Amino acid sequence: MGLKQLLGFSKKEEAIDTQKQYWANFLAERNTKSSELKKVLFELVEQTKFLTKQDIAKWRSAWQRAISIEYPNRVDLLAVYRDIEIDNHLTGVIGQIKNEVLQKRFKVVDINNDSDLPDTHKQLEDAQWFIDFCELVIDSVFFGYSLIQFDDIIEINGKKKFACVELLEREHVIPEHHVFVKNQGDHWKQGMDYTLPPYNMWCIGIGKPKDLGLFNKIAPQALAKKNVLAFWDKFAELFGMPIRIGKTSSSNPKDRNEVAEMLQKMGAAAWGMFPDGTDIEIKETTRGDAYQVYDKRIDRANSEMSKAIVNQTMTTDNGSSKAQGEVHLEIQENVIEYFARLLKIVINDKLIPFMIMRGFKGWESAKFVFDETTEFTVDEQVKIEEMIMSNFDVDPNYFIEKYKIPVLGVKQKSNPNFPPVNNKGFFD
Repeated sequence: MGLKQLLGFSKKEEAIDTQKQYWANFLAERNTKSSELKKVLFELVEQTKFLTKQDIAKWRSAWQRAISIEYPNRVDLLAVYRDIEIDNHLTGVIGQIKNEVLQKRFKVVDINNDSDLPDTHKQLEDAQWFIDFCELVIDSVFFGYSLIQFDDIIEINGKKKFACVELLEREHVIPEHHVFVKNQGDHWKQGMDYTLPPYNMWCIGIGKPKDLGLFNKIAPQALAKKNVLAFWDKFAELFGMPIRIGKTSSSNPKDRNEVAEMLQKMGAAAWGMFPDGTDIEIKETTRGDAYQVYDKRIDRANSEMSKAIVNQTMTTDNGSSKAQGEVHLEIQENVIEYFARLLKIVINDKLIPFMIMRGFKGWESAKFVFDETTEFTVDEQVKIEEMIMSNFDVDPNYFIEKYKIPVLGVKQKSNPNFPPVNNKGFFD
């Protein structure tokens, strides 16, 4: 059972009896008392997150409550984060970082001699729970301190894995005092310490307890952008379409109503039959500065948010020169490297010890590293192989294994495009 089950959430019917026995023995080994278990059998009150309109004033007030010494409360600040995280520009920039980091090749090696541990590596390779964990670690940079909870251990095709890895709702976590509370907004003294048994067997905390995340710095620009977009829509509604003006000399209410109705119905290929003495005028708007006022402000908000996350703007927006683009690309690569290094540290310092505690085998002397082996393009590989074959004897098994081609021997008539073959049957 996972943390949610301990806290009183609905239990999955497919829980395996052997897993129950495993954890019963595990807890017994740690001399967990029955009275301690009873303390955790209560339920977090999940509350609907209301999508209220946010502005700069609400953000500043929420920030003040979040940094309170006596009663730190992040509920309102997280409501601001929820409002800004749907911004498409932010989604694109953060998605770019996640894609770059999560697509990096990795391996698990022996901590003593750096030799590969393929069996241990397979426990992480293509594991959904591991991808989810990595995403939550990256998210912690933006949202601030995050408490990640792990579900039951299951075994599929002889490979152990966590059934589920998910975030414990941040509204219930008060990291300054390393506790979580039953109700959002409860005082931290009513919380349960997740660094102590049995909670520490289900949770991993990521980040610094007082860290509010990058979204706190991004919020002013994201909220301003959202408001500017709303103002621009209002401008388009008021001034985007020509104004239709109908003038009639008739004092008959019926005639006036007919004119008003026809003006209202005027659209594509419109026509109308009006009473005598009626003039129709189409008045075009003379407002021409909307683009400069609104679009430029949106661009500035986007660029400021990009600077906060990837320290530059050119890899997320159009650049002006190749030289500048190369500089900005190098800056972005440094940012990607920072996120990758953060992820590696968290995995080695927190996840691997946690996996050992939860019974995963083969991790006692293992460490996680990114595979920094250089990748070459096809043209680069051809040039390198030609250079090697021109100067060294090459085992044909190299080409057999690499290209999966059953090489039977060397043709007597050499191809002019390849280096000559020596009397040993190898390339010179």
